[in-house]
Amino acid sequence: MRGATAIRETELDFGGKNVYSKARRIRQPKVKLPKDIYPNRRLKMDGLKLLAKLPEKSVPAAFLDPQYRSILDKMGYGNEGKTRGKARCALEQMDAETISQFVRSIARVLIPTGHLFLWMDKFEVLNGFHAWMEDTELEIVDMVSWDKARMGMGYRTRRTTEYCVILQKKPKRAKGVWKIHNIPDTWREKAPAGKHPHRKPVELQAKLIEAVTNEGDLVLDPCAGSFSVLEACRRQGRNFVGCDLNG
Repeated sequence: MRGATAIRETELDFGGKNVYSKARRIRQPKVKLPKDIYPNRRLKMDGLKLLAKLPEKSVPAAFLDPQYRSILDKMGYGNEGKTRGKARCALEQMDAETISQFVRSIARVLIPTGHLFLWMDKFEVLNGFHAWMEDTELEIVDMVSWDKARMGMGYRTRRTTEYCVILQKKPKRAKGVWKIHNIPDTWREKAPAGKHPHRKPVELQAKLIEAVTNEGDLVLDPCAGSFSVLEACRRQGRNFVGCDLNG
């Protein structure tokens, strides 16, 4: 894989009072992937097994869209999997411990200052997700609200928004690491067409990838779903490694 030696944590003091920079000084280290892990392909496998095969401190950016249905279970409409949410209910669901395993494993393979973009719905944001990050060096640094321009569920207000929580591995830093500064924290993009119930906005993910990686860098998605991150990587000239149980 393409890439130069990563800057060490002790070299991350960029100096100066201005926290903004349009240049990214962090470099991905050279990565040798296992023979059965092919970049830029739709791999069919368990995400935790993929993560276990990757070397530590090797990836600058990762995405995770957990397969939970807490909003369906907690709100208890009574028609889950029948007339509502059939495709989502059909997916193999993750409990909190499984999601924590994914987050911990991703934290292991992220380089220092690397980013995890964690997708979740309003229910998870309001009820708390900090337990997923325990025993990691990840810190919450920002969040983007995605307006899907499509009405969803809700007893009172109807959901049109999902949330991408942005986590960074220590040391927490923006200057010289995050190089795009015109991404709004509310992003309006029509939900992509397709059969997969977890489709995510390709344009937003492409912007986030551009902000925290260099051309040729490796971007990880161990629960790829519709493989929207793969499409975003292709648009930005990045390499993708990821998988899904359904391929």
